[in-house]
Amino acid sequence: MLLMAGLALLAGCATPPSPVLTTAQAAHPELEAVYSAVAGREALTLEVSSGGCTEKADFVFYVERSGEIATLSFARKRLDTCRSLVAAKKAMSFTWAELGLEPHRPVFLLNPLTAWVGL
Repeated sequence: MLLMAGLALLAGCATPPSPVLTTAQAAHPELEAVYSAVAGREALTLEVSSGGCTEKADFVFYVERSGEIATLSFARKRLDTCRSLVAAKKAMSFTWAELGLEPHRPVFLLNPLTAWVGL
């Protein structure tokens, strides 16, 4: 009886779970979060998370132009499944020529920016 009363009490206090956005529902779930993006004279350098095997070749970029305005985004083609003992990040540079962009023109990076919390 005591067990039944406890279960009834817990059932009465339970609330339905709040809706959670899955990656398929989130805005641009395929875009890689970046720790930093530095627009240099010759290249754009990004810092991204790495398990130890992240390489530049693992990424694909998308450029969209609307008149004088260009937007740029990066996504992983292959996940880094390596496991390092500490959280790691990897810096990768993409030249403006490689991106098909002019270095002196503004570009909007669509990737989300996230804080580096590693060592």
